[in-house]
Amino acid sequence: MQHTDSSKIMIVSLVSIMENKPVKKGEVRINEMGSEVVEGFTCKPKDYDANRPIMHYKTLLLLCDDERCGKAGKIDKATHLRELLKEMGLNKGKNRIKVSRTGCYGACRFRQVCQITENTQANGNAKNNALWLKHTQKFSDEQWRELFRMLSQDKVLLEELSNEFFIPMKVYN
Repeated sequence: MQHTDSSKIMIVSLVSIMENKPVKKGEVRINEMGSEVVEGFTCKPKDYDANRPIMHYKTLLLLCDDERCGKAGKIDKATHLRELLKEMGLNKGKNRIKVSRTGCYGACRFRQVCQITENTQANGNAKNNALWLKHTQKFSDEQWRELFRMLSQDKVLLEELSNEFFIPMKVYN
């Protein structure tokens, strides 16, 4: 009987997750939904279940990661923000904040833009829905953490933050 050191597997897997690298041959990784990940992918489950519900989120941050916005920051911003959320315990549970990359929004002059979407079907705050943040590549980790705290506590961002953080929107009637 061959003995495998599960602590080594766990450490390798944790390092790969933190670096957002695909699963290597022989590596075992469990994604946030509790499924084993397919070799060559970062989070794709081995056992596909078409009827399994998606993981709940309270807030969805749609971060532009297209050609111009993606180059505005020096790091992989989406992965970095996910790490901050994990540190804060906001990557799961009823106040989960999800970060997704998007293509171009056509707002390059405000790069790197981030749209906030609240899950109003569950526990999202409608007053924070469809807000657009600008120049997010300039936000410090502490500014991101404060934003995440405000979102998780249902604070109204337009009342808490200066207008300098938001993209002005023209509404057509």
